[in-house]
Formats: sequence, C-alpha cells, structure tokens
Amino acid sequence: MDFFLFLAFAGAVTTALVLGIAFHEFCHAASASALGDQTARRLGRVSLNPLRHLDPFGTLLLFLAGFGWGKPVPVNNYALRNGPRTGMAMVAAAGPLSNLAVAAVMALPIRLGWTEWHNPFIVSGTAGWSVSDYVGLFLSAGVLLNTILAVFNLLPLAPLDGFRVWVGLLPIELARPIAQMERYGILILMLLFFIGPAIGIDIFDRVVRPAVEGIAGALTGV
Repeated sequence: MDFFLFLAFAGAVTTALVLGIAFHEFCHAASASALGDQTARRLGRVSLNPLRHLDPFGTLLLFLAGFGWGKPVPVNNYALRNGPRTGMAMVAAAGPLSNLAVAAVMALPIRLGWTEWHNPFIVSGTAGWSVSDYVGLFLSAGVLLNTILAVFNLLPLAPLDGFRVWVGLLPIELARPIAQMERYGILILMLLFFIGPAIGIDIFDRVVRPAVEGIAGALTGV
C-alpha cells in the first residue's frame, strides 16, 4: 500500500466509523426523546457532537480488532409512550436504520456516476487518481462501514440493537425467557466472533458479509 493510499484509507475509514457510530447513538437518543423519555436529552446525548457518543475503549477496540461499540444511550423504557417493549424496539431500531440512511445518501453520487466506487479494503494504489477518486474512496468507505454497522447491530444477539427489536416484536410469552438471556449476551457475542470461526461458525462470513455486499451493491448499483 503506497503512502498516499494509506493516508486516504486511514482518513476515510476513521472518519466514516466515527461519524457512523456517533450518528447511530444520536438517533437512539433523539428517538427516545421523541417517544417521551428525556433521560438522554438531560445527559446531553441528543447531540451530533461525536465526542458525546464515543466510548474510549470501545472505539479503540474497533480500530484494533474490528469489534467495538459507542457509548450506550441510557433509556428509561417505562417512560416511552408506546410502552416499554414496543417503545424500546423503536428506539433500538433507530440506530441501524440511521446507518442505512447515511449509507444510501453517501451511495447516491456513486450511483449517479458522479464519482467512482473504490472499495477501501481492496484498492491497491492511487496512481493517476484525481480529486474525484479520493471523494469516491471516502464515499465508498462510508457506504460500506455504515452498512456493516447496520447489519451487525441488527443481529438478534444481546447487547446489539437487533436483540431489543426482536424482544419487542415477539409475543410476551416468548420474549420474557429470551430477555433473561441478555445478561449472557456479550459473552455469547464474543465467543461467536472470536472462537466461532475456529469451529466453523463464522457469523461475519456467513451472515454479515453477504448482507453487506448485497445492500451496498443495491445502493451503489455496482
């Protein structure tokens, strides 16, 4: 990887991740506020300032291991006007849906042919690149990483958003025993991602990657 490509890659990926995580958490906070719970607003989380939403350790781990998190948004689900289960499912869904919306907006110039698609994870050089190509690299990184954030967070595993959406949509007699598994969620998630591939259970390759490629392809038209 040449030096200019490294700078472009690092800048595009870092910016896309930081903004994607921050907007994801902002939308959790804003949706909770809109549904009646002002906990996050009182704590200053209804803000587009990325520093209010980044967890230091989670963000560092994201860059080092590809696995991390933003600062969780505190929500009092009993204050949500749609009820604790439905309201919480709506707040949880707001994060991944916001990432899909950002990915769609960033994909538009590529889909319209205004700039090129440059997958930041496979591009090999910048020789002959114009400003438009660097813009394309940044937009491509934004599309991919926001789509990854959306798909990953929609997995029905605690503490991901998909778990809370799932619990909110299931009948109460099914949701109650599943909700009790939340305390073990982070352990299960880490086992699946760090040990799963060694025993033939690779969620990223079998679930996340195909979904991301399909969605990114549909959004960009490439």
